Amino acid sequence: MNTSISQFLKQSKIILSALIIFLFIFWALAAAYIAPFSPHYVFTDSASDLEHAFAGPSLLHPFGKDDLGRDMVSRMIWGSRISLFVGFTVVSISVLLGLSIGLVAGYYRGWIDEILMRVIDMALAFPGILLAIAIIAVLGPGIVQTVIALCITGWVSYARLTRGLVLAEWGKTYVQASIALGARPGRMMYKHILPNILAPLIIKSTFGLAGAILAEASLSFLGLGVQPPTPSWGNMLNLGAQYLVLPEAWHMTIFPGFAIMILVMAIYIIGEGARDWLDPHMSTKIE
Repeated sequence: MNTSISQFLKQSKIILSALIIFLFIFWALAAAYIAPFSPHYVFTDSASDLEHAFAGPSLLHPFGKDDLGRDMVSRMIWGSRISLFVGFTVVSISVLLGLSIGLVAGYYRGWIDEILMRVIDMALAFPGILLAIAIIAVLGPGIVQTVIALCITGWVSYARLTRGLVLAEWGKTYVQASIALGARPGRMMYKHILPNILAPLIIKSTFGLAGAILAEASLSFLGLGVQPPTPSWGNMLNLGAQYLVLPEAWHMTIFPGFAIMILVMAIYIIGEGARDWLDPHMSTKIE
């Protein structure tokens, strides 16, 4: 009975998390159609809505208004587009780059593996967020610069994981048989080895998506990511933090922070579910 309840609760969490993620994706894709107001400015009766700045939640504005009288719901809907765009773009590029380098290092080994692993070790020697900040300091703030910085810091973990998985597959019979039959390196790597190591990479990329969203929010909060007036959950948190001393401005911090927490938590739950489904024994291998 306890096991059945536990399984039911676990499945319910995964279903709810999937619905939350699909909701945020829908928000991002349909932002131009479902956002009730402009994310930049709101005008009523031909006058700026500055007189209603910091207005609290209401029926017309469920999340209230910010310091310029802009609708928080609209800005959060448009902000979800930034977070998901950066997250999916960073993970996609990082996986492709890390996967290719890891396959080459694990397959060829020798001096190629040695050089690539030393590059990865040097990259891992720096904390990821600090390295991203240093890169953006050179490139300048912005969406593209944020993606570049997070990709430069993100591919190394995928490369190291891929290399380890390839080395584990190297001694298996199907690999040796394919080599004996004269399979070319490219065919060996992408047709034979890659399909057998995809499960850990899929799980790793799921957790990486949550990490990329958090990293983008952190950089934007520090003023190094997406720049105003473009709405981003990170720069909305930054703006709200400037008015924390005002009791009427509580909603400017609570709602963007809650959105980040809910989305990241949902992605982590999906990642844990995928890990249990694909291979319940790989927990220590990928975290």
